[in-house]
Amino acid sequence: MSADLQPDPTAIGDVSTPPFAVLPDPVTLFGIRAQRLKTYAAVSPLKPYLDFVAGLVEAQGAIVPALPPVELPDRETLERAASFEMPALDRAGFKLDDTLETTLEAMFDASARVAMPKEAADALTRVRRADGAERAQMVRDVLAHDMPIETLAEHVYVAAALQVHFARLAAGLDAGKLVAVGDGVCPACGGPPVASLIVEWRNAHGNRFCVCSLCSTLWNYVRIRCCSCGSTKGIGYQEVEGSPGTVKAETCDECRTYVKVMYQNKDVTMEAVADDIGTLALDMMMREGPYRRAAFNPFLLGY
Repeated sequence: MSADLQPDPTAIGDVSTPPFAVLPDPVTLFGIRAQRLKTYAAVSPLKPYLDFVAGLVEAQGAIVPALPPVELPDRETLERAASFEMPALDRAGFKLDDTLETTLEAMFDASARVAMPKEAADALTRVRRADGAERAQMVRDVLAHDMPIETLAEHVYVAAALQVHFARLAAGLDAGKLVAVGDGVCPACGGPPVASLIVEWRNAHGNRFCVCSLCSTLWNYVRIRCCSCGSTKGIGYQEVEGSPGTVKAETCDECRTYVKVMYQNKDVTMEAVADDIGTLALDMMMREGPYRRAAFNPFLLGY
């Protein structure tokens, strides 16, 4: 995290000029996420699952240093995407290349060292045995959020590799040249948010940033506005009774969806992907109501 993104209590009340986009740091991203998951695991009845996911996230971080460089789109392609208000990275046209194949293999190898239940181990065996065409299809499935129910477990490992790959791609972009591309759409890769964060940074006091579920890019988004459809009508907030008030479901009466909003300004250790998993009780509560979850998290595919 850069100096500008550090909490600065003495600056509260000053005029903020928040950046539009904040790019991920793949070297530190997954370690921070894993540590937050372990914090939840220590006090959660979901400890076995949280420990398993923390292990996978640690595996994501472990493979980053040895991976070959990623190849970004050329300048002309990036400029054309920005001029048409499109994401810098084209999800629809994305293909399985040598670098992603290496990332998949590295992720599978690292995952094999994570303690896991037999069902997860069997899924890992199956995805490791998949041929190139099958892996390419799983990549397309994850990017389209269209995973067959019978192979959800296999897709989790592919999704984990894609998070690594796209975080590395996003890290190589120029944040200053990213443009808004629509409500609920990451300007870097076109992914939906996993949640939004209310932050307290030196240059962003009380501002909100959506967090991409795939590449972990953050983009500035106004508050009290649906992260899914962009409506400002009928926005409400729900939370689990007795919770500390740091994570709420922001609901929208226009599209009947919700996305969690997380108050990182109250707890600087919050990490969107980890806290989304750690607050599964809120999703379980929301299932009883009229709103459907709009956010995406590959580690919650079975919930």
